[in-house]
Amino acid sequence: MTTTTTMVEVRGLAKQFKSASGAPFFAVKDVDLDIRKGEIYSLLGPNGAGKTTTISMIGGLIAPTRGDAKIGGYSITKQPLEAKRTLGVVPQEIALYPTLTARQNLEFFGRMYGMNGAALKSRVDEVLEFIDLTDKQNERVDKFSGGMKRRVNIAIGLLHKPQLIYMDEPTVGIDPQNRRRILDTVVRMRDEFGMTVLYTSHLMEEVQEISDRVGIMDHGEIMAVGTVGELIQKIGEEDMLIFRVGTQAVSSAQLEKLKTVEGVTSVTYEQVAKTTNGEGNGNGALPADGRVVARAKRGRQALPDLIGLANTDGIEIQSVEVREPDLEAVFLSLTGRALRD
Repeated sequence: MTTTTTMVEVRGLAKQFKSASGAPFFAVKDVDLDIRKGEIYSLLGPNGAGKTTTISMIGGLIAPTRGDAKIGGYSITKQPLEAKRTLGVVPQEIALYPTLTARQNLEFFGRMYGMNGAALKSRVDEVLEFIDLTDKQNERVDKFSGGMKRRVNIAIGLLHKPQLIYMDEPTVGIDPQNRRRILDTVVRMRDEFGMTVLYTSHLMEEVQEISDRVGIMDHGEIMAVGTVGELIQKIGEEDMLIFRVGTQAVSSAQLEKLKTVEGVTSVTYEQVAKTTNGEGNGNGALPADGRVVARAKRGRQALPDLIGLANTDGIEIQSVEVREPDLEAVFLSLTGRALRD
């Protein structure tokens, strides 16, 4: 058995497939993971990074080529039934019977879990209230919005009170209101029930908001693991201050003066070409949009001094943007490409 603080232990997990041409390739490459009890652990990476394949192996849906995963101390390859009893699943695809009502879907899946009678009725009532669909329980799910269907999907995964629930891209393709509900629900699973949540997403913003720890994944490998703060520290925690100056030229001497502001580590001048149809200088081009980009350890503290010095030195600032370091910047630092590429 694993220690009392560990819910999921993964060692050397790998999965090989064959391409359309028949050539073998590894979708997941020797992944190691440790997920603590009662935490929200997110796998963050672009589509095709290997997230779904990884959690499908952890959940026993597909067999690994090599390696093993333990859930609550039970090996998914050697003790699959015991491991699966601790697990709830919220798949990326909607897995409901469309002509049944929300309650009928929950009752059906509850019986699949071995529940029945008064205990099943009580538990269905509880999860319907938890996902805030009690008033819609007797409506057919084919009349539901995509977000409401996903909430029923979540309720099914919660019916048997699992210790661990994995959720594969649960907010894909839904409206902002239901997305907000789902993110709040994930946090409540941890805070109210002490559940462990394994969450996958390619959306940096939601992972940054809800996660206790994050594993950044790309090309079938875990690139880095840590809290959001720990991961950001890996790239130095510098803020980026962007001053748009329009068509005005900024000299190297002016840039050097801006570098004297306390906390500023670098200042550069960039020109971003703009194009238009039939406007501008006659060849489809507009004058370049210039911007001064400063990097600073504490950008918001340096901002007033930078603006003051720029104004004194004749730099006319049209707008200011402050970009604080985030998981997008971490991913770019680790992989050399943006998360959305």
